[in-house]
Amino acid sequence: MTSDVPLKVLSVASEAFPLVKTGGLADVVGALPDALAPHGVATTTLIPGYPTVGKAVKGAKVVHRWKDLMGAEARLLSARIGSHPLLVLDAPALFARAGGLYGAEDDWRRFAALSRAAAEIADGMHFDLLHAHDWQAALAPAYLRYRPADARPVASVMTVHNIAFQGQFGAEIFAELGLPDAAYAIDGVEYYGGVGFLKAGLESADSITTVSPTYAAEIREGRFGMGLEGLIETRRGRVHGIVNGIDPAVWNPETDTALPSRYTARALGRRKANKRAVEAMFGLDTGDGPIFTVISRLTWQKGMDVLVQCLDELVSLGGRLALLGSGDAHLEAAFLAAAARHPGRIGVTIGYDEPLSHLLQGGADAILIPSRFEPCGLTQLYGLAYGCVPVVARTGGLADTVIDANEAALAAGVATGFQHGETGYHTLAHAIRRTITAYARPDLWCTIQRNGMRADFSWAESGRRYAELYKSLTGAA
Repeated sequence: MTSDVPLKVLSVASEAFPLVKTGGLADVVGALPDALAPHGVATTTLIPGYPTVGKAVKGAKVVHRWKDLMGAEARLLSARIGSHPLLVLDAPALFARAGGLYGAEDDWRRFAALSRAAAEIADGMHFDLLHAHDWQAALAPAYLRYRPADARPVASVMTVHNIAFQGQFGAEIFAELGLPDAAYAIDGVEYYGGVGFLKAGLESADSITTVSPTYAAEIREGRFGMGLEGLIETRRGRVHGIVNGIDPAVWNPETDTALPSRYTARALGRRKANKRAVEAMFGLDTGDGPIFTVISRLTWQKGMDVLVQCLDELVSLGGRLALLGSGDAHLEAAFLAAAARHPGRIGVTIGYDEPLSHLLQGGADAILIPSRFEPCGLTQLYGLAYGCVPVVARTGGLADTVIDANEAALAAGVATGFQHGETGYHTLAHAIRRTITAYARPDLWCTIQRNGMRADFSWAESGRRYAELYKSLTGAA
């Protein structure tokens, strides 16, 4: 392969922005094609044909049909996502359903179908490399690995966005996967007497990536590896941590149409109109004190149980909170109870709203991310770009992307936010107190905001690193 011929990569995932999104995975998958294009990589994205996707690609060309793909008829549709090629696995019996994307009893069949189709497409349409994202696509490298020995070589990369979600199913499904008997082994798809989708991808892929260098190291430990730390350790020479980027075409306070008032690092005063809008939207008292925001799944992983415990102190110190999120029912109830206890000081919206998330980044003063573990995190990157100062736990990608406002960093003029140690009441409460103290010094606060806004968290460097990895695996380097 010569350097002027683009490397053909098939990127396979269960969601991709702007067509379908439940979290940061979609943002990453949607942004990668543009990030890779300047480096000689032509990316085609493959996603399932959910109802919203089907409507978006109505009239797309049919380029392949399966009479029996994991027990379902299916078509492969050719369309575009932005300026890049898109393939949609149109299998109504598997994906044309109301409700959430995940959690069905036959998820194993649905995403085995996606993975099997991906491997067949990568082979049959002559892709150089297959890039699988998270457990829903993780059987694809295994399907490639267990092809006949004389099959055309196709390299594979497995990206772990969150190792806590693994796709574990009973042994009884193996017979229906269409894999050879040899695949049901400790170095194949077998996992504690069942079938592990993510485990299979980690065993089978030529290379493994995680979404930050710190997380790549953390998942070799029992505390973070969720049972897969031994496998990661044995493959450590093939594990790479590459921080996610953000798309400046989508996340840019100078051009963001979701903001009542757009602004730059040199015109932070314009944020005040956005702050007033946040107050109105969340029923908060108007004032100049700091507004903290949370834009998150409300789960134990995200440290939301600890944050609930800190809310009375946050309010007593003069802070306010605007929360947008959903998750565990008892945590939703706890935040709603706190809002009822502190009217005008805490506002809660249960659910997710993309434009509202932009407004919160552009109008709140600080964003709280007290995660117990966080592979990369994107909300802190959005916060940095929007001057919404991140207050984060020192873990995973949060540790890699936020520079703590300690004395040395303040003296050097490089601080971009506030870090705290292992998530607990005292560590988080202390971080909140530090943040409110800094906010009371306007010049210092503006410096921290501007430092974050001037940092480069675009996809440029991450795209280059992915491209280098792809080329090293395909001999195109």
